[in-house]
Amino acid sequence: MPHNQNKLLTIGQFAAIHQVNKKTLMWYDEVGLFKPAVVRENGYRYYTCQQSSVFETILMLRELNVSIADIKTFLCNRSADSFQTVLTEKTKEIDNAIQHLAQIKRALLHQTKALETLKNIDLSEYSITECPEQKLVLLKTSRELSLEQEAEMVFAEVHHHQAYRMYGILYGSLLPVASLYQRDFTNYCGVFLQVPEVENSVNTYLRPAGTYLRTYFQGSWDKLPQKYEEILDYVSRHQLTLQDYAYETGINEFTSSSMDDYITKIEIPIRTNP
Repeated sequence: MPHNQNKLLTIGQFAAIHQVNKKTLMWYDEVGLFKPAVVRENGYRYYTCQQSSVFETILMLRELNVSIADIKTFLCNRSADSFQTVLTEKTKEIDNAIQHLAQIKRALLHQTKALETLKNIDLSEYSITECPEQKLVLLKTSRELSLEQEAEMVFAEVHHHQAYRMYGILYGSLLPVASLYQRDFTNYCGVFLQVPEVENSVNTYLRPAGTYLRTYFQGSWDKLPQKYEEILDYVSRHQLTLQDYAYETGINEFTSSSMDDYITKIEIPIRTNP
């Protein structure tokens, strides 16, 4: 088909119009995705304005992560129905990606809120606070399990919440108050995860709303028994009665360089008189 020289665009001009690199056009030519309208004997490539709509479609599909092979197939079988099918599929993918990123954003905000408490923590402070009901993911454990086995349990459960990985997921341990009063500070019975917007499952556990004693401990876990002795002394002096479980939550694992810097939040329900 004859071509009018005045209507042809050089590869540089065509690339500039569509804001791409000339190498992109050369590569698309090499893989057989988008050919120039004319190739001179000297090897120079020329394009027409009529090719722009096809090229913009290719750029859009590439931006939507459609493979070169799939674009070739589409271009060879172009129709309103095939184009609608591609757009519908990609719209669903985008919606899923938006939902995924929104979940990650909420999880990061959850983590940020927890880390905000680090700025003003008084490690020697004890406070009595009202806590709302909290939905947790609870994994039962025992002192017979090693730390490695507990870690495997935790990450296996995290795997079920793939939208979060470890973004915004805080975790901790449950120690029965009955064991505290017996000075048995190693009888942990569960590991829990604070997963934003966790769905109900067999491992869902509702931490009851109520009045809690809250304090913090900085240091490695093997020194926690000393903190619990201090807590029991505080409880005795203030004539408080603990119940349920001690909820230990690590709040700075991602920012502490050693276990000596690790901060554990300890919250224990207090029995109140009717």
